[in-house]
Amino acid sequence: MKLLKNHWKKIIVGVIALFVLIQLAGGIFFYDLAIKRGPKEFLQNNADLDVADESMDLYLNGDWTSWVADQDFEQLTMTSRDGIELNGYFLPAAKPSGKLVILTHGYLGNAKQMGLFGMFYYQELGYNLFMPDARGHGKSGGTYYGFGWPDRLDLIDWTDLLVGKLGQQTEIVYHGLSMGAATVLMASGEQDLPKQVKAIVADSPYGSVYQLFAYQMDRMFHLPAFPLLDSTSLITKLRAGYFFREASAFRAVRHTDVPILYIHGDSDTFVPLKNALELYNSTASSTELLVVEGANHGESYAKEPELYKEKVEQFLGNLVE
Repeated sequence: MKLLKNHWKKIIVGVIALFVLIQLAGGIFFYDLAIKRGPKEFLQNNADLDVADESMDLYLNGDWTSWVADQDFEQLTMTSRDGIELNGYFLPAAKPSGKLVILTHGYLGNAKQMGLFGMFYYQELGYNLFMPDARGHGKSGGTYYGFGWPDRLDLIDWTDLLVGKLGQQTEIVYHGLSMGAATVLMASGEQDLPKQVKAIVADSPYGSVYQLFAYQMDRMFHLPAFPLLDSTSLITKLRAGYFFREASAFRAVRHTDVPILYIHGDSDTFVPLKNALELYNSTASSTELLVVEGANHGESYAKEPELYKEKVEQFLGNLVE
């Protein structure tokens, strides 16, 4: 009987060890797939990211691309709190202005891709302009993607640097797209958010990193979130310093006093509209919501540029002098 009990104990221990090994291997695989810096082939030909031909043409060949190329940006650098060298681009307003917009890009993007929005702020609203490369992107250092969580502190530090450059009376708008939208929302609840931040525009945000990945694991790989996503989260904590569940815009907006404009397409299948609706309903500050009919992920501006600009201008006109 004793030998039989020991036999079963060994089997149980072996099964547990095998389970843990599989979870660790799976966590490392998905970390490398989504979090580790580098090309992400799995997103190619993803139907959830399909946009209209006209939208793609705007993103790739719009007038804004030549406008960005023609500008004499000042390249700024900064060392993050954890020692990563970060890069960004500053453009002073055509006429002296106390208004500054900081534009934060999406996953796998780079700073100058936000020139699509930067041209609007610069030419039509008269703002100073700053576009940072998120850690792991563009010319910024870093071996991983932060999905907004470590980036929120980088954003706050960039803001302090720019206030020092432009003056304490500067009024600042955060405008983020997708991952960049999550970044500005996550920053909104921080106690050390500079008082100069007067308004936030969040275009196509997700509510939390765990929620985003759980949805994508089901949609792309037909896998349940638990336990593999939790294993990936542990690997991410060890390698990149954050857990997926702590990286929450939901939690941040419950504590913010900065007014927020949410923008989302009602046909977004990559980050469904319900993310913006849940964020909108969770936000402690004053909020507005623009839902763009027929727009997929990050496509709202391309689908309805005049409506988009009109709403942003109206929203900011009540908050930034």
